[in-house]
Amino acid sequence: MPICAPSSDSSASASSGLGARVWVLHGLALGAAAAAAAVAYLYRRPTGFRSRAVGIIPARFASTRFEGKPLVPILGKPMIQRTWERVMLASSLDHVVVATDDERIAECCRGFGADVIMTSASCKNGSERCCEALKKLDKHYDIVVNIQGDEPLIEPEIIDGVVMSLQRAPDAVFSTAVTSLKPEDAFDTNRVKCVVDNLGYAIYFSRGLIPFNKSGNANPKYPYLLHLGIAGFDSKFLKIYPELPPTPLQMEEDLEQLKVLENGYRMKQHIFLYGDQSGP
Repeated sequence: MPICAPSSDSSASASSGLGARVWVLHGLALGAAAAAAAVAYLYRRPTGFRSRAVGIIPARFASTRFEGKPLVPILGKPMIQRTWERVMLASSLDHVVVATDDERIAECCRGFGADVIMTSASCKNGSERCCEALKKLDKHYDIVVNIQGDEPLIEPEIIDGVVMSLQRAPDAVFSTAVTSLKPEDAFDTNRVKCVVDNLGYAIYFSRGLIPFNKSGNANPKYPYLLHLGIAGFDSKFLKIYPELPPTPLQMEEDLEQLKVLENGYRMKQHIFLYGDQSGP
């Protein structure tokens, strides 16, 4: 059954209105891209060797999914202590602190010898908490590694690899780690996938399987990469990172690291293979 076309006058008017909206949106996009590129340029320039690194473990009590998780005992020790002890084994960190807004967590951490920085309860995520903690530190640090407080089995070598990746890539402002993706996790949306270029810089992150071939199935011969929940920041970049507005890809995938890529910054990946060590 044919579909009736609108009259030429109404069609022309609609087309004109649509065209105007497209050009307005296009102009706004170009303006935003230009602004982001200008700021990004400042952080893409080589800034010298980044020598000093601090590990910050953000921890909060009022989690909506698991309240009080940092204090849950694991074989006789609170989870936050298990995480802190693993982080302390990293050879690349000059200092390690716990950043929290809860006095119960702070008291627990001081009890087993950790340095604690109190931060605001208004911090929306771990990155914002790390940023506030960085500003309160007495010494200057070139690199900040954000290690989640619920990582009691974190490998110290992963932390060292993330730090080394930033040290070896002065044009990057962010680094993280990836490892091999297990076949059974191919379509698990809680397992974040990553693709990198030939130089080890991140191209994209997704909750879906990437790359995705036209057969719709996982390719057993392809070396898919799984993103590991650790982030290394150039300290100058971390101070502006919370101020960057959310981006469309970040909101669609619900992945914070996409905000870095979508704003034009470079991100270096450390490829870590369990049972083996791989260079950044």
